[in-house]
This record gives sequence, structure tokens and C-alpha cells, in this order.
Amino acid sequence: MNRIGLLKNIVKEYSWGSYTAIPRLLGKRPPYDKPQAELWMGAHPSGSSTVKTGGKWEPLSDLIKKNPAEILGRKCAEKYGEQLPYLFKVIAASEPLSIQAHPNLSQAKKGFKRENRLGIPPDSFNRNYKDENHKPELVCALTDFEALCGFRPVSEIVSLLTKTCSGTLKKQLNALKKNPDSSGLKSFFTNVMTMDFNRKKNVISEATENSRIFADENPAFKWILDLAGKYPSDIGVIAPLFLNYIYLEPGQAMFLPSGELHSYLNGVALELMANSDNVIRGGLTAKHVDVEELSNILKFRSLKNKIILPKKNKSEGTYKTPAQEFVLSVISVYKDNVYTGSRRRTVEIILCIEGKANISCSGNDKLNIAKGKTFIIPASVKKYSISGKATLYKAAVSL
Repeated sequence: MNRIGLLKNIVKEYSWGSYTAIPRLLGKRPPYDKPQAELWMGAHPSGSSTVKTGGKWEPLSDLIKKNPAEILGRKCAEKYGEQLPYLFKVIAASEPLSIQAHPNLSQAKKGFKRENRLGIPPDSFNRNYKDENHKPELVCALTDFEALCGFRPVSEIVSLLTKTCSGTLKKQLNALKKNPDSSGLKSFFTNVMTMDFNRKKNVISEATENSRIFADENPAFKWILDLAGKYPSDIGVIAPLFLNYIYLEPGQAMFLPSGELHSYLNGVALELMANSDNVIRGGLTAKHVDVEELSNILKFRSLKNKIILPKKNKSEGTYKTPAQEFVLSVISVYKDNVYTGSRRRTVEIILCIEGKANISCSGNDKLNIAKGKTFIIPASVKKYSISGKATLYKAAVSL
């Protein structure tokens, strides 16, 4: 495959998804009959895109296996075992996602082998590890986007707990005050998340009652009330008390390394991650919850989240992260401002989110780009350019 290819992508339908956002992006008339949660652009076994080549559609994963060096680039194919190293997504959250985290590379390999050894089917409800890869990820807002990410400083946790749960969590609160370190945070988290059903109900009741009093002071209290309405018996309702609240404006991004507890609350965003579907959940979901395994992979530390803005160079702005498997950039073309792809590059996937443009390369006719269209540009395409008036996001491998 040495030509630019049009992609047809998989849409995942989860209960927290939006009936309108992804259909509107793809040019379909909303509302859709089922919630559209994630648009997957890549070659993951759980949902590979297909590519139009020679008048027919083929799975991208199969094409890469046939021509790894041509599509990925020789160095990329050698480094990542002839697999696309990233997974590109659009996520549309109309309701909060589960409290979750992703394992590091060593944990993923061990967990995958362990669950295979135990004979847990790949599609089983209680399967944690779908593959052997880690899942650092970058989330970039397309609309106003709210999330919980990483543990707050212990002093903040203590302050918020004192206002809301000082009666039902008195013992845990005192223990955390005495041990405001990593071990104390882990003990607090595991103790709270594994309480019996009646104690959880009592904590949620006290937290919601007091959150009504302080609702205007902090988004944490507003979100406790919102989560309690959806999950009245799930202790994850109080997660805003111990996780940082994050608000992203369109175009702003944040990076989540492995082992950081998080939950996306509301909004539409791009996600770019290592090519993995490993998710360990702790609550706020009807899916499998495994607090013990979650505690094993979490980093019990306070996280200071940094909002990432694109570093601009002419028509392209790049979001810098420590990730090796991927890099995200935003491309803006208009009038005489034409984007020219780098000669030093690997495989790229480009999604148009607004406007219309043309993409052309040597030996290839111009292809029309419009909102919702996705293209793959193999490493074998040495030179290409994009012209028109459009905003596009590009997923690539970090060089």
C-alpha cells in the first residue's frame, strides 16, 4: 500500500455515549437510535478500521501484516512488532465514564498472561486485560470537557472530606491525617472502596446531604450530586473529593500516564493512546469492577495536571508529551496556507473535524477531505500536501 487510503472506522456503543455528537461529526442525521460513545481509528483487534484499496475495503490490521515496512515504516515496524503503535479515538461522553486506570507495560504483560493461564475468555465480563500493552493517553477537547484525574494533595482531600463525610468517614479521615503519604493514601482508598454495602450507602447519604450546602463553592460538590443521581449506591460517587477536577476548553489537552486514576465526566474529545484496550475499573459503571487489581496498578501520589497547548509551527501545532508510541498535532489550512507533510515520517492518520480541503501526493490524484473523513497516509508516501479551508487532527508516531 503506497497510496493515501480512505478509512472506515468502528463506532463503539456504550451507555455513557452521546446520541448526537459522533453522528453529527460523520454527517449522519442525529439523534442516533443508540448512544455513540467512541469512534476508533486504528488497527486494534477489538475494532480495526478498514481501508479502501483497489475498490474494496480491507481491515487495516490485515494490510499492516502484509506490508508492515511499507505502511508503518521500517524502523517503526521493527520497534513495535509490525503493529500500529497507537489507537486514535473520538469520545463523546454525555454521562460520566467509570473510575478507571490503565496498567504499565510490565503489569499489562503479566496480567494478560495470568488471565490467559486462568482460562478467562477474551470477551468475558470479568476480563481485565485484553492485550499485553500499556495505555498512556492524551485527551484533547473538541468541546468544553470535564474530567477527574489523579489524586488531589492529601491536604485538599482532608479538607473536602471534613466538609462532607466527617461523620461516616471519621476513622478513615483520622488515619489519613496521621499518614498523609503514599501508603496512607492507598490505605484510605482501598478501605473506602471495599466497605460493605450499608456503610457505603451511609457515606453517600452524608456526602450528598452536605454537598447540597456547599454546591456553589467547588465543582466537586456539584458532581457528587450529579453522580449520586445516576449511581445512588456506588461509593465512586465521592471520587470528586479525592480526585482533581479538570476543565478543558476546546483545543486544550492533558496527558495521562499509566497508573493514574481518572474519569471523564462530560464532553467530546480526541483520545490518542498506545494501542491497547486495557481498563481496570473501580466504580461508576455496570461493567466489571476490580478494586484489588486497580489498587495494584495505581500510583498513590498527588498529581499536578498540566494543560497542554499545541506548539505551533506554520500550519501545524504539536501537543508535546513523553509518549513514544504517538504524537498528536492539529493542522489548519486556509487560502494560501498549505500544509506539507514531513519527509521524515512514519504512518499517519488524519481526521477532518471542520471544513473542506484536498489532499494530494506525487503519483496520486487529489482526494477530497470533508468533516468526519479519515485518511491513512502510509510511510511509503514520501510527499503530500493539504490545501483548502479546514481543521484536521493528525495522529503519528513520535520520532
